[in-house]
Amino acid sequence: MRATRARIGVLVVAYNAESTLTWVLDRLPESFRSRVDHVLICDDASQDDTYRIGLEYETASDLPLTVVRHAENLGYGGNQKWGYRWAIEHELDIVVLLHGDGQYAPEVIESLVAPLESGACDAVFGSRMMNRGAALQGGMPPYKYVGNKILSRYENLLAGMHLTEWHSGYRAYRVDALRDIAFEHNSDVFDFDTEIILQLHEAGKTICEVPIPTYYGDEICHVNGMKYAFDVVRDVTRYRLRKLGFGNSEPAEIHLESYVRVSPDSLYGTLHQWMQSHSASRVLLVGCGDGQFGGLLRNMGCYVIGIDNVKHDKVGQRLHEFVEASGDSGVPAEVGDGFDIVIVADAITRLRDPAALFQEVRRVLTPGGSCLVGVPNFSHWYPRLRTALGLFGYDRRGILDHHNVRFFTRRSFERLAATQGWQVRRRSVAGLPVRHMDWGGAQLEQLIRPLAALDRLGVRLWPTLFGLQFVYELVQD
Repeated sequence: MRATRARIGVLVVAYNAESTLTWVLDRLPESFRSRVDHVLICDDASQDDTYRIGLEYETASDLPLTVVRHAENLGYGGNQKWGYRWAIEHELDIVVLLHGDGQYAPEVIESLVAPLESGACDAVFGSRMMNRGAALQGGMPPYKYVGNKILSRYENLLAGMHLTEWHSGYRAYRVDALRDIAFEHNSDVFDFDTEIILQLHEAGKTICEVPIPTYYGDEICHVNGMKYAFDVVRDVTRYRLRKLGFGNSEPAEIHLESYVRVSPDSLYGTLHQWMQSHSASRVLLVGCGDGQFGGLLRNMGCYVIGIDNVKHDKVGQRLHEFVEASGDSGVPAEVGDGFDIVIVADAITRLRDPAALFQEVRRVLTPGGSCLVGVPNFSHWYPRLRTALGLFGYDRRGILDHHNVRFFTRRSFERLAATQGWQVRRRSVAGLPVRHMDWGGAQLEQLIRPLAALDRLGVRLWPTLFGLQFVYELVQD
């Protein structure tokens, strides 16, 4: 059975392109013209005769052509959004972005489409940087060449990618890949192209590059270079910060790694070390999450029961028992009692009434048992700085985790524990897990190693300012 031919569309974005539009369309290869499903010309409220020339070409040409003129200028990104919506609504399989000013060669359009037709990837970018020296030979101004290289290097570093060029506007996409990402939320201006790369990468889509010729003619550049550079640096920096858990916007766009690190200077590393002398204990883990830490305790020989308000995947495989319950509701009766150790990890700040939980812990502990608690430190420099600058807000993890409803400093937590009849047997402090954060690649991880050393030094010298979490072993009076 012969495979169904892909429906290929071309989105021609045009603004004040009266002198180049016909020339661009005429240069589409005949072999491509005969199999393209549709060409959509989007005139972005041009101030010249771009729309009229497009209509004349539509009448005289054999191309399946549609010409639209936006009543108001949507911007470079906004024009693409309109065109991609059109491609999705008309159920195209592939859409190619082509500029009406002739900056990108229509003659090589088939090289962008071929990897998509073969199923090799979800998006193809034409790169002027793949062939060494070709961009400068093609007339790219040296300052633009250097800027392109510097920005692409920075973007690769922060995004954990390896594109030769981030700034080409010659691209082709599988329409189903566009359907899977929220491109509608992107910028309406030129950094749209950067944002869609990040969205494709985050969605696990495969991006290929093909070399394209460089051409710089007499077309008018509408890009403010300094503003564009600022926008793309901001976009990729914000992306990496969101991957690290900072910021609480666009949660559906960013996937955070769920991890438990047991390095010596971390919360779970400290708890794991303290548990070495309790390897056969009966343990209640309050706020067990997906059970990764409970699984470690189980492997040590502990009998582990976990409670959490959400049952995560695999938690039942990692723990001996799991009970779905909110810590604010107390310790469920079905959990029982007789625990040697109760661990409240970092769940204490998610409780509306931590004092009530301490009473419940007292009830289920055996005589001589202890409670291990991790307390995010609100006097850490990060929330202090955010508050001082008037930028207080919630993040997706860390001290300002958007699930947190109570905040503590070292002094306020120890005062709470004392009023509930607990004594501090031992206390430790954990700094930023700099070495274990999602930096996106080994290269960036190496660059931040001095930051990790500086943070560890700060924790030793000034724990209330640099300590991310305080770790306690509490025993009853």
